[in-house]
Amino acid sequence: MNRTRRQSEGKLSIAFPKPTAQVEPYVEALGFEDALRFLDTFGGTEVYIPENPKGRGEVEKLLGREKAKMLASIAFRLPARVPTAKVWRAKAHKSKGLPVVEIARILGVTDFSVRRYLRGFASPPNPNQPELF
Repeated sequence: MNRTRRQSEGKLSIAFPKPTAQVEPYVEALGFEDALRFLDTFGGTEVYIPENPKGRGEVEKLLGREKAKMLASIAFRLPARVPTAKVWRAKAHKSKGLPVVEIARILGVTDFSVRRYLRGFASPPNPNQPELF
């Protein structure tokens, strides 16, 4: 989990977790914060992204016209259904300093699930640890 902070351009910035392959196009187009907001809002649903937004769509209301256009420009790279990316989102929210219970509310899961996501869920097993089951 990347929770370290680094000094850049006189401001304190947060080291965010590396985006997964399914999240990476969103982060490239929108930036970290907006990609996280987009996934929190639309994750798990099908979203229509018009090529020329006219101010009425939910995507444009959330992101603004320019970011909605940017997302539309890469729509060919995006799946029809927005990924939930719960593990990545949990790590991203934790890197922003949110407590586990608040992350659980945002993701719609239990605090036990969030702790599991943050524990290194995908890390390789320790060869020195014996298998119990």
